Amino acid sequence: MGSKAAANKPHVVCVPAPAQSHIKANLKFAKLLHHRGVHVTFVNTEFNHNRFLKSLGPNSLDGLPDFRFETIPDGLPAGSDQDATQDVSLVSDSINNKLLAPFRDLLMKLNDRSTSNSDINPPVTCIVSDGFMPFTTTAAEEIGVPIVLLFTIAACSFMGYKQYPALVEKGLAPLKDESCLTNGFLDKVIDWIPGMKGIRLRDLPTNFRTTDPNDFLFNLSLESIERVRKASAVVLHTFDALEPDVLNALASMLPLVYAIGPDQLLLNQLPEDPLKHIGYSLWKEETECLEWLKSKAPNSVVYVNFGSMAVLTPQQLVEFGWGLANSKLPFFWVIRPDLVVGESAILPPEFVAETKERGLIASWCPQEQVLNDPSVGGFLTHGGWNSTIESLCAGVPMLCWPFFADQQTNCYYVCNEWGIGLEINNDVKRDQVEKLVKELMEGEKGKKMKNKVMEWKKIAEEATSPHGSSSTNLDNLVNQVILRKN
Repeated sequence: MGSKAAANKPHVVCVPAPAQSHIKANLKFAKLLHHRGVHVTFVNTEFNHNRFLKSLGPNSLDGLPDFRFETIPDGLPAGSDQDATQDVSLVSDSINNKLLAPFRDLLMKLNDRSTSNSDINPPVTCIVSDGFMPFTTTAAEEIGVPIVLLFTIAACSFMGYKQYPALVEKGLAPLKDESCLTNGFLDKVIDWIPGMKGIRLRDLPTNFRTTDPNDFLFNLSLESIERVRKASAVVLHTFDALEPDVLNALASMLPLVYAIGPDQLLLNQLPEDPLKHIGYSLWKEETECLEWLKSKAPNSVVYVNFGSMAVLTPQQLVEFGWGLANSKLPFFWVIRPDLVVGESAILPPEFVAETKERGLIASWCPQEQVLNDPSVGGFLTHGGWNSTIESLCAGVPMLCWPFFADQQTNCYYVCNEWGIGLEINNDVKRDQVEKLVKELMEGEKGKKMKNKVMEWKKIAEEATSPHGSSSTNLDNLVNQVILRKN
């Protein structure tokens, strides 16, 4: 491409929140924009950029002339453990207080026409930012470009976060004291949320469950919701048919809301993907499991993974372990090095002996490949949104054990609205795990959920087909906001 054409290309700077699931969803979305003819600069923190290079290899982020990676420092003390998720409250503080200045410097550098790369680097025309990075709206205003906020969550969770100012106003958040967590206060039904019926306080994203008005994560959530009105558009990683009531309600509250997803199904539509070599995982993925799964019967394996941030107590780990062992079903369990709070995740030798014939444990895996393996019949998950939508796209029903943030809301919808999952009590006990695993894999409810999730899979495929709702919404976003064609 001649430099003149390159200079006229729209140039979008994509900024994910610095956590595995957010980076993955933002990077998939950035690839979709790139395929629509956009020059992309993708911005990770130095910490996460280095983790990528470590897990995917030194050339893994080489990109293309019009898809480049840049970094900004996160201002956090250099952690000793490079292979663990950073502390959520420290990251929230960093987002609130430390990222604006380095991001501003990066934008200046990208827009500097005196440098040698200004021919191939067109001026920045739009910022696509994770919705939980509120400082980016300040930066967009400063350089006079539109900002698109990408919330890598469901519409129902976004609507839940959108209620935070009302919770504060009504005196429901922050919590009066710790007893609110146990005295039934969270069972209060919230009947004033447009497009959401029967939701209790406990089904809303959990960042408001603090007694500290200065809690970093709570304030980041409030600030993020406050900034939404400054956005030219909001993108939610969902599809119209999955959440029609909430999406309709949001459409009347916000200027432009686009349901674009599932991202992977949209990427699957691309004739060829020049960015295929760019992976998404901050941990090294172990692929031996794919061979092991090949040897198992269709729909026979329980896949267990609590995502990149949830942590268990040693006791919870053991209860989940024995629940799986006692179900007598084959299972594949991903146990991250930092899964157990403050200790290494060690299962009793009796458990290992009992399950060595039918159990496999790995420290991380290529989750979408695993879910799409014919042998996987059920997914025991923390219910993060990436995991939920990946399970739906693979036609795999779920057992949900929500940990925090939007996982409670996802779990409510998976179990009550979409009919594709069952919930495990927060206070996890082996008998309940065994019973629910058997129900999921072999019971009547399990069969119903399997049929239902296969229907949703088909609807998701329709939404991402060339003229489906998500493909149309993506075209409209690109034309109306990013290229600003009317």
